[in-house]
Amino acid sequence: MLKLIKTLSVAALLTVVSIAGAQAAGGGIELKSATWKHEGLFGTYDRAAAQRGLQVYQEVCAGCHSLRHVAFRTLADLGFSEAEIKALAKEATFVGGPDDDGEMFDRPGQPSDKFPSPFANEKAARASNGGAFPPDLSLIVKARGGFENYLYSLLIGYDDAPEGFDLPEGMNYNTFFSGHKIAMPAPLSEDGVEYSDGTPATVDQMAKDVTVFLAWTAEPKLEHRKNMGMKVILFLLLMSGLFYAVKRKIWAELH
Repeated sequence: MLKLIKTLSVAALLTVVSIAGAQAAGGGIELKSATWKHEGLFGTYDRAAAQRGLQVYQEVCAGCHSLRHVAFRTLADLGFSEAEIKALAKEATFVGGPDDDGEMFDRPGQPSDKFPSPFANEKAARASNGGAFPPDLSLIVKARGGFENYLYSLLIGYDDAPEGFDLPEGMNYNTFFSGHKIAMPAPLSEDGVEYSDGTPATVDQMAKDVTVFLAWTAEPKLEHRKNMGMKVILFLLLMSGLFYAVKRKIWAELH
């Protein structure tokens, strides 16, 4: 019972934070709102969207942003086969060793490896991005107020700066970013990727897909948590009915 109360309390708190965060994330700017299949008590991840989102991450985002908390093997939860996971992991290179001679060597990735960082360290990342440090994306959806809607809004929010707006050199205008000045150039463009399932790769579609994928990386146990919550509620309802029936029987005999 205490666990259930805590779960409901956390859910209520997250609702409040989500509403407040949606405003705070953009400095009071109203974010674009999209419908996410994984929202709600019975929501589950859209696996087709998440798989497309992984493709967007790999082809568009991975050159600057790491995903260091996600292991290749966890992609099985999104419907990838063991062979597909091994193939994806082998595309990455990791430092192995030492060998019998005490030397380190490069090796192909394995399912147990986590997604590699595109840079050796933070200084290298800043040097390659004009002083800006691209954040790790593993938990980015939960780390920003507004959650999915914030990331989605940010990705589709690039536009020309209004007349008279002071936009420093090297910065980009984004409708939904606080202050509207962002160092990251617009990452998405029409047909920027070619989806294997034939889905048109519009900016809006790619933004939604990669948001779903990053929502999963931020909370891969979401569906398990919801299933456990439903089981707890059903158990409590069953026990409540049973206790009520026993109570009526006892009091009927006493009378």
